[in-house]
Amino acid sequence: MTAAVSFEGVSKVYRRGRESVPVLENFNLQIAEGEFVAIMGPSGSGKTTLLNLIGGLDKPSGGSIVIAGDRIDALSRGELTRWRARHIGFVFQFYNLMPTLSAERNVEIPLLLAPMPSAGRKRKVTAALELVGLLDRRKHKPGELSGGQQQRVAIARALIADPTILVCDEPTGDLDRHTAEEILDLLRILNQRHHKTIVMVTHDPKAAGYATRVLQIDKGQLIDDGVKTAA
Repeated sequence: MTAAVSFEGVSKVYRRGRESVPVLENFNLQIAEGEFVAIMGPSGSGKTTLLNLIGGLDKPSGGSIVIAGDRIDALSRGELTRWRARHIGFVFQFYNLMPTLSAERNVEIPLLLAPMPSAGRKRKVTAALELVGLLDRRKHKPGELSGGQQQRVAIARALIADPTILVCDEPTGDLDRHTAEEILDLLRILNQRHHKTIVMVTHDPKAAGYATRVLQIDKGQLIDDGVKTAA
């Protein structure tokens, strides 16, 4: 299978004044196209750093990162911004919706800088909202939607540019159990029926159970890659 994500000997060190704080050390990882991977580990284990590196929000201190066939650690900041817009869809815990805009306008935001006529943007927005089951709420603003509906809008926004990978940071962390299960069911459908590669950080074992593979990391090291070996 083709690798969607490949980390080879990746390290990440943050600087705090004169102090160096290592977060990831000699980290190796392979995620195939079409996988739904959950990343688990204690607080401070490096989960968010790993997700930020996959999403191109941060650059490694060493090693190589190849995502969707591109070696992103070698890209300039401008190149990385353009690459991220093409390949990564982000879903966060707190939705990050614009409160004064309707659901359809929030979903449309990633397309506004693209050379696309308004009719084309409208068709894409309609398709994305229909996919997440919110076409009938397209004119509602975030304050008029439930938490689960707001997260569906956020997922539609993440999908609008047809990204290679969905990067999800605690996508159900602010939701009650029933609503969380609805969102996780939606992510599973996107993975199984629409073949989206999904990488999700979660603290919740039940949420991780929706993934096809669970990675365990601790102290910047991959302690279980979730790959089942033959007996």
